Amino acid sequence: MSKAKEFVQKKETKIIKGNVAAAYAAKSARVQVISAYPITPQTTVVEKLSEFVDGGLMPGTQYIRVESEHSVMASVIGASIAGTRTFTATSGQGLFYMNEMIHWAAGTRLPIVTTIASRGAAPPWNIWADFSDVINARDTGWMSAFCATHQEIYDEILMSYKVCEDHDVLLPKFVAYGGFILSHTSKPVILEDQDLVDQYLPPLPDEKGWPQIFIDPDRPMMHGNLIMPSGFYSEFRMKIQDTLMKSKEKIKVATKEFEKIFGRSYGNGLVEEYHMDDADVGIIIYGDLALQMEQAIDDLREEGYKVGMTKLRHYRPFPTEDIIEVAKKVEVLGVMDRGTAFGSPTGGPVSSDVLASLYNTGITTKILPMMAGIGGREVNVEQQKEEIKTLIKMKETGELPDNLIHGTLWDGILEVK
Repeated sequence: MSKAKEFVQKKETKIIKGNVAAAYAAKSARVQVISAYPITPQTTVVEKLSEFVDGGLMPGTQYIRVESEHSVMASVIGASIAGTRTFTATSGQGLFYMNEMIHWAAGTRLPIVTTIASRGAAPPWNIWADFSDVINARDTGWMSAFCATHQEIYDEILMSYKVCEDHDVLLPKFVAYGGFILSHTSKPVILEDQDLVDQYLPPLPDEKGWPQIFIDPDRPMMHGNLIMPSGFYSEFRMKIQDTLMKSKEKIKVATKEFEKIFGRSYGNGLVEEYHMDDADVGIIIYGDLALQMEQAIDDLREEGYKVGMTKLRHYRPFPTEDIIEVAKKVEVLGVMDRGTAFGSPTGGPVSSDVLASLYNTGITTKILPMMAGIGGREVNVEQQKEEIKTLIKMKETGELPDNLIHGTLWDGILEVK
């Protein structure tokens, strides 16, 4: 019996922090190589994993301590090329520092899973919830998902390995959740029976490694070499785009299979709708604010308003087809961003992508780009109810709010000179 099979996790519920849930998911996935460098607010992810490894709870797993985030990604790239299941975690400036290696991971088609306890970009220094960090990496070829709960962090990491290691995909993925809001608060999380997790996930790679790249003296190969303009560089890029588009169906299948085995549902995997079927006003939102928005929707429905919400679970690949169907259901649709895309049509990344998705479709739904919670600023339920009431007023009057900034509603901002 291999060392990996000696570890057994029975199903149990623990009250743990979001970062600890991420660490338990990596343990449940039987990751073989972990590379670590601490950065707030993700530090306790790799700290907990070091406890697991040092305590013998992850037999056979290699834990690598390095001197920077650039080295973190470089080391897991090397480990993944060698044919291992790899994991690491980062956030904010750390993610920016490993940017060069992020491109290498996607270009080499490596199924690396990385969690991000998302925080605001500096300067000025900010370590609270803001998804600008993961959004900054949206065009690198990585898949990316937003989590709204502690349980979703654990579950999404498992589903990510299922999708990333599919031989028709073989691309890396970010699993992002709000720093401190989820990373450092404690909630009940179901840790699944190891036998069921093993049944759900692909088998660990064998000595032959991945099908497209490997380190084997009996099968010598080159990778990362120079390609001239007349070579296949363009085709390599085209294949990443093609794979990302096709991965939408892989995500849906993996989500459905997860629900069948573990009993927890996340919509179709790309989006998760809440009271949208009979709504005439809706909002698209992501991350932990989506969970709180459910309460705002419930309260407004008790007041007689037909309102609904769509939680965006995956940002890359972008669920264009689902967004179109959501927009068809309502007369007014708000798009709430908790991250910035400076200089884009709306200043918000998701709202800009929503508008692009609806272009030339003939859909007449009024779209209101919105911003809230930037840099971790508090957003309460009452504020979210007012955000929805702004959309209701748009439906009733047919007019946009008069306090927009370049077409976007920045909610809850302070008066600045």
